Amino acid sequence: MLDQFQRPITYVRVSVTDRCNLRCRYCIPKGLTFNEKDEILTFEEITRLVRVFAGLGVRKIRLTGGEPLVRADLPGLVAEVAAVPGIEDLALSTNGLGLARLAAPLAQAGLRRVNVSVDSLDRERFREITHGGDLDEVWRGIDAAEAAGLHPIKLNVVAMRGVNDDEVEALAELTRTRGFTVRFIEVMPLTGNVWEQADRYLPATEILDRLRRVAALEPEPAEPHGGPAEYFRYPGAPGRVGVITPLSHTFCERCNRVRLTSTGGLRLCLFGDDEVDLRGPLRAGADDAALRALIEGGLAIKPEAHALRPGLPASRLIALSQVGG
Repeated sequence: MLDQFQRPITYVRVSVTDRCNLRCRYCIPKGLTFNEKDEILTFEEITRLVRVFAGLGVRKIRLTGGEPLVRADLPGLVAEVAAVPGIEDLALSTNGLGLARLAAPLAQAGLRRVNVSVDSLDRERFREITHGGDLDEVWRGIDAAEAAGLHPIKLNVVAMRGVNDDEVEALAELTRTRGFTVRFIEVMPLTGNVWEQADRYLPATEILDRLRRVAALEPEPAEPHGGPAEYFRYPGAPGRVGVITPLSHTFCERCNRVRLTSTGGLRLCLFGDDEVDLRGPLRAGADDAALRALIEGGLAIKPEAHALRPGLPASRLIALSQVGG
């Protein structure tokens, strides 16, 4: 499955809900409303669309939200998706709340890996960034994921100047002790946070400069299924440091993904406005051939690159939870 610029599309991020049990300052603004239950894809609908994607060459699925762990019976969906022929990698992005309880059932159902958001190592600061998150509970979830074999575990950090930038070195130090992959993400401008983003923006080059003052960083090879991160390793460290640079250095030329929103929209670019409705035709009785044609038609309008720039939102996107981040 190729887009109009001959990029292979092998990765779909599937949002199972737009709801979340946290309200992180960079993600969900005040006043955001959520979709009604009947607007959200059922597990059966998600699994059917994953089968169609797999038939087109998709090999990696990542379940996202909102917060996917708030969706009831998530291990059931994981088992269904893991059984789809052709899917080689099934992962999950989470804030970690509830992971202590669900890590083992998810692993048993067929989940391979987890990414967990950890924007601070300080309990009170973490609570402030997330508007109520319990850092101890998140670490219990990380420990449970590690015990369940869901590794390598990636810890995602949205780096914000004046908020958590003084913890960059301490967060990277985790890669030298427990073998985590710690990824620093440039804070992205959305309609809901653009007023703050310009002041908080911290380019990855500055992060890497600071980390190199601690010790040399050795470049790491790209991951098998691709992705936006560039990776490095401290000499002898069991884990890795990564940076994701949607603003300072775009990675659009190697984009291999599309997104399926919780309401059944095929989102072709996180920061574009082009979206193809799959839920409507699916519920109207479209067969797999018709769904394949819709997906392939969408790829014909997938943009070559986003227009994201510091301080300027590229779309009307209010919150990452709207499209599955």
